[in-house]
Amino acid sequence: MARLRTLISLVLLVTVAFGAGFFAANRSVSPKAEAQSPETEEVFRPFWEAYDIVKGQFVDPVDDEVMMLGALEGMLEALGDENTNYFDPTELAAWNESLTGEFEGIGATVRQDEETGGLIIVSPLPGSPAESSGILPGDIIVQVGGKDITKLSQAEIINQVRGPAGTAVRLGILRDGEPEMIEITVIRDRIVMPTLETRMLDNNVGYIRLYQFSSEAANELRETLIEMDANNLNGLVLDLRDNPGGFLDTSLEVIRLFIDEGVILIEQLPNEQERVFEANSTAVAPEVPLAVLVNAGSASASELVAGSLRDLDRAVIVGTPTFGKNTVQIVNPLSNGGAVRVSIARWVTPDGSSVDSAGLEPDVMVELDPEAAAGQDNQLEAAIRALKGIKREQLQAPLYGHF
Repeated sequence: MARLRTLISLVLLVTVAFGAGFFAANRSVSPKAEAQSPETEEVFRPFWEAYDIVKGQFVDPVDDEVMMLGALEGMLEALGDENTNYFDPTELAAWNESLTGEFEGIGATVRQDEETGGLIIVSPLPGSPAESSGILPGDIIVQVGGKDITKLSQAEIINQVRGPAGTAVRLGILRDGEPEMIEITVIRDRIVMPTLETRMLDNNVGYIRLYQFSSEAANELRETLIEMDANNLNGLVLDLRDNPGGFLDTSLEVIRLFIDEGVILIEQLPNEQERVFEANSTAVAPEVPLAVLVNAGSASASELVAGSLRDLDRAVIVGTPTFGKNTVQIVNPLSNGGAVRVSIARWVTPDGSSVDSAGLEPDVMVELDPEAAAGQDNQLEAAIRALKGIKREQLQAPLYGHF
């Protein structure tokens, strides 16, 4: 399947762009935005000339708000950055809700499919209405309520799928092996997005799946590592598959759990400036051999953590290439109740590597076997095998070469 180049959504609705990893913050519009320079006024003169022409000559009544929103969205689209966009008040409310990890919907990790325009199911959340209704990974939603949605934006589709708990939504789905579209009705519910799950594997190997880089994820991970006595494990698998990202600060704190000292991330800012982030001697698991599981659903903060841990010779990466997102966003509220999300920086790993649209290349490439028996995970098995080749004394030296 072709790589999917739109913003990953964390869950049905939520524009995760938390999806796809982001640095969320709010700030007021500065006075500079209200008082434009003479040069800027001159550049925008044709815009206002065109507005006056349309207002005075267009054959039908003109709605100023519709034109304003069209101009706003067009301005942002002209930047050529899929992660810089406009949220209307409804979308902004959904965004804010997504930050809490709780929402009302069907409970599935999704992303938009370039080929069909629909939403492809990365995975239903465990115990969710999506899972109990029989929705499967790889399903592509192309209709909602009997109406085609393939010409809509990702946010518009998601808003149609979401809704109050207890209400029903009818989805038209394309599924491999089915000659025609199938329909599944799902009863929405209140979804609480889990932060992580953990278990012990054979041979004293720990396993932690981190679902999102929410505001509390680093604290929960810290507590889990302490409870597991991580430094005395034979190895640890950190599963970031289908983790679409989250808060930048959280991702930095996660890296610091495994790294005692040194540079862990570099941010490239406007005007060729840089911001360097370092470890702060707060690591609780600096010695445990570590394997990080990734796939095409691992985006932004997930790529940052995996790439930095590899650069710092702390982890081997196992799985398939990641999503490919290396920008940081900030959300700026507008006077109409909406907001503009804008990319403010790019990040690079400690050795200066940038994660482009091709994503991170794993050290151990393993495709998930769809034919494996229930409960079997060949990627996890590969991560465990990779751990067996890592000795503690090697943790200060390169584990695997990468290009």
